[in-house]
Amino acid sequence: MKKMQTLVRRWMEYKYLTAAQITGFDNYKYSAIDTSPLSQYVMHPFWDWLVKFFPRWFAPNLMTFLGFLFSAMNLVLLSYYDWNFEASSGEEGTTPIPTWVWMCTAINIFVAYTLDGIDGKQARRIGLSGPLGELFDHGLDSYTAMLIPTCLYSIFGRSRVYSVRPMRMYYVCLTVYFNFFVSHWEKYNTGILYLPWGYDLSMWGSTAMYLVTWWMGFERWKFEIPLGSYGTLPLGNVMEAVLHVSAMANLPLVVLNVYNSYVHRTGRLLSFWEAIRPAWPFLTYFIILLAWPFLSRNDIMETDPRAIFMLSGTIFSNVSCRLIVSQMSVTRCDAWHWQMPMYALSLLVSLWIPFLERPLLYMLLIVTTLSHWHYGASVVNQMCEHFNRVCFTVHKRVPEEVQPPKAPLGQDQRNLQEQEVDQTAKKQD
Repeated sequence: MKKMQTLVRRWMEYKYLTAAQITGFDNYKYSAIDTSPLSQYVMHPFWDWLVKFFPRWFAPNLMTFLGFLFSAMNLVLLSYYDWNFEASSGEEGTTPIPTWVWMCTAINIFVAYTLDGIDGKQARRIGLSGPLGELFDHGLDSYTAMLIPTCLYSIFGRSRVYSVRPMRMYYVCLTVYFNFFVSHWEKYNTGILYLPWGYDLSMWGSTAMYLVTWWMGFERWKFEIPLGSYGTLPLGNVMEAVLHVSAMANLPLVVLNVYNSYVHRTGRLLSFWEAIRPAWPFLTYFIILLAWPFLSRNDIMETDPRAIFMLSGTIFSNVSCRLIVSQMSVTRCDAWHWQMPMYALSLLVSLWIPFLERPLLYMLLIVTTLSHWHYGASVVNQMCEHFNRVCFTVHKRVPEEVQPPKAPLGQDQRNLQEQEVDQTAKKQD
């Protein structure tokens, strides 16, 4: 019993951030470019006006977390009423989602979008902007990348005529994950976060679609668009294409920006293999999670699509968070992820013993979710300790007058830190 308590205590107190990463955050400066006309001319003026109504004691990180909870509430509601994405399919024997749920989802997504837009403005307004807030914000955004497409799928459902099957919606989810990851891989190499236009459009589009569904019912989306001599195209297929295009439209600009950072020598100027190093864990999971439904002997994508969507979104969020930590601290990103063997083994066992496939899927979902939550909580706690902050308040952990003054680093100490970073990189090799 004591050994178990000791193990649990060690797990709860485990520190993920290395000394080199903690040190790297000290020199971090936010650098982002937002060229979206919708964001620049509509949303930012609105957010600048709105943030003035919030009291100065309202912590920016609390705004960020509340915004995420509003998005998560949509997943909870739609999971309860539509676990298998059949409620809006129009198929015989299905029960439609209550009308009030669609109004709630519209309000939730817009409130989440608004809070995500003003948290940084509140931080600058009260003088609390820094790496903790940005890491917290982008870390939760990586989780939201799964929530948005998964919830939208409930509008169309699995209709055999007017929508797409779960496997094709899964492709959309993977595309969204890829787009989010690539944006931060771009910053890992260039030092600048180029905010994609698709995010603002997707949030406005999601809000509008939920409102239309509330006002007119899910049946309003059940029609086909005439294409003349080419026949007709179901609206569900149109939305599928729109989601793919909006997610992938940013890729050419990412390649161009990374290329220009080498040409103009403005980025980190990493070697080719170092530049693509963060992609290995992402690609490994991408292959495993794409192969699983294809190889499944139980057609797992048709029987448990939501579980696969949530599993893939959670593990890709964790991989993205680790990239964001490396990117912000200017440290070397990991080339592998500790859960990879568990995923590969689960896939092999499910192919060998098919009746274990579903238990293994849910086991992975539970373990991945708990480990991801633990990672996030531990990293945020380490950051709070380092920067003397309380995450969800504007107060400091220890008053400044009580804190011992930090002596400036001498040249020997700076050299020692640089050696530590180099040694960490060699160990990772």
